[in-house]
Amino acid sequence: MSTTATPPVPTLREARIPDHAFYEGRRVLNRLPEGAAPRPYRHFEVVPLGATIGAEIRGLDLKQSTPAELREELNRALLEWKVLFFRNQHLTSQQQRQFARNWGELETNPLLEAGDSEDVVRFDKSAAGVPTFENVWHADVTFREQPAMGAVLQLREVPPSGGDTMWADMAAAYDNLPADVRSRIDGARAVHDFIPGFRRFYGPERLARHQDLFPPVEHPVVRIHPETGRRTLFVNTSFTTRISGLDRSESDELLRLLVQQAHVPEYQVRFHWQPGDIAFWDNRSTQHYAVGDYGNAPRVAERVAIAGDRPY
Repeated sequence: MSTTATPPVPTLREARIPDHAFYEGRRVLNRLPEGAAPRPYRHFEVVPLGATIGAEIRGLDLKQSTPAELREELNRALLEWKVLFFRNQHLTSQQQRQFARNWGELETNPLLEAGDSEDVVRFDKSAAGVPTFENVWHADVTFREQPAMGAVLQLREVPPSGGDTMWADMAAAYDNLPADVRSRIDGARAVHDFIPGFRRFYGPERLARHQDLFPPVEHPVVRIHPETGRRTLFVNTSFTTRISGLDRSESDELLRLLVQQAHVPEYQVRFHWQPGDIAFWDNRSTQHYAVGDYGNAPRVAERVAIAGDRPY
């Protein structure tokens, strides 16, 4: 009786990519905390735009008041989807502020241009203007001791093409980090400073006026969301300068890996604006990126930020 010999295993040349580089394959995409089950919404329709992040809310007029029961459902949707979109609202600045106040006190930011009041930030990218404060992944004002809880943004004028905004789910980003990386950053802290994010546009004289108002602060590298309990990656390109306790080269290497996680498309949603559209996002669990692909075309937006708590 003859037997067939097993062919030898081919020898491959040595080849490797850097440790912890991006990889292909399936990712863990959990929209809700472990053990939580989705529940229906009674006051509006929810149209998902992404796997874990981003949903359009239909059937609401934000000019109307927000009763407690509606506010509770909207908050549940915000925690579930992390950024909510409302089409064709055309709110006045006062109405936009009133809607945001359902979630807390409003925040002012002396580093940005104000709109109708000091708690409305106006981003006016006119044909004569220089594009600023966009096309970088970041969470808002993490250089504060108490970064913003969230923000309500309205586009008042949109360019003929382009000008989208993207958001990334930083809970999903944390979930998919390698186990050894998670073990290194759980419990670690990082320094945040406003200067790197604003140095691209402001000279030292203007920055110096705010140094005492906004000294560097430390936050956890991994934030525990105060309402969902989920672990969320909480470092960003604009404001995180170093990881405490590490030498500069080790800190830089680890930060490069961590801030790159927002670039993974599976964690993202992209929204194409029309005038009067509203986005309401949870700044505790997301980062965002305004796409600067519209040249000198006009783009005018107004944002109201909601004061937050100290990360832990």
